[in-house]
Amino acid sequence: MPTPFESAQLNLQLYDLRREPVLREARAWFLWDFNPESFEELMAVVRGEKNSWFRMVLSYWEMACSMVSSGAIDAESFYAAHAEVFATFSKVQPFVAQLREVTGEADAFKHLEAVLLAAPGAEAILARRREVFRAAAKTRAQKGSA
Repeated sequence: MPTPFESAQLNLQLYDLRREPVLREARAWFLWDFNPESFEELMAVVRGEKNSWFRMVLSYWEMACSMVSSGAIDAESFYAAHAEVFATFSKVQPFVAQLREVTGEADAFKHLEAVLLAAPGAEAILARRREVFRAAAKTRAQKGSA
């Protein structure tokens, strides 16, 4: 079990990595513009020009969650420091099983899924975040077409 200081150091390092310009841009796109409502919409992104951003964001969070899974970071401190991970995973969670099947990658997002679903109230948090971001995307689309 890491000490609180060790968890804090790793959480700060993860935060610092998030400030890298390309990852920051990819995360902004993922949070605000990527809102799949079907597996087909998700696959269009996976097969499209934003594939690298899709992979960058999810692999960053998969790596971060692997640090929790391995015990390098305390889960409670991780949840407190990285609320964005719930919003990120909420967007792909409904499609993870299909994505694993289509890609043949049975372990895709296994750390991300395990760490987040272990959080108290995880399903409610993920559902709430998914709806908030979908509603925001619809509002932006309506304003853009007005």
